[in-house]
Amino acid sequence: VQLQASGGGLVQAGDSLRLSCVASERAFSDFNMGWFRQAPGKEREFVAAISRSGGRSYYADSVKGRFTISRDNAKNTVYLQMNSLKPEDTAVYYCAADQRFTERPTAVMTAYVYWGQGTLVTVSS
Repeated sequence: VQLQASGGGLVQAGDSLRLSCVASERAFSDFNMGWFRQAPGKEREFVAAISRSGGRSYYADSVKGRFTISRDNAKNTVYLQMNSLKPEDTAVYYCAADQRFTERPTAVMTAYVYWGQGTLVTVSS
């Protein structure tokens, strides 16, 4: 499975961005999908995840209420709508696919076997 993330850019604090991640796999709906991020000098961390059907989602506390993950299985695409961006949201954002046979999305990084190349989000104060 190849994942292509896009939508990053330079914005000001309080602005919004929507990230997209397109998967090459026609069986996209077989995968739970997640977004992770890595800030300069820090470890990669979980942001949000969504179940295969889109019926369940899960967020890191740091983004809850500001970010929304969604997916369109007909377009093989998962989205991350980011509102009220803060400078601490600055990072490279990665999408990832979890092929476990479950409708329970997870924050556990090792569950994700396919990763996109990342898209840079920079939030200025």
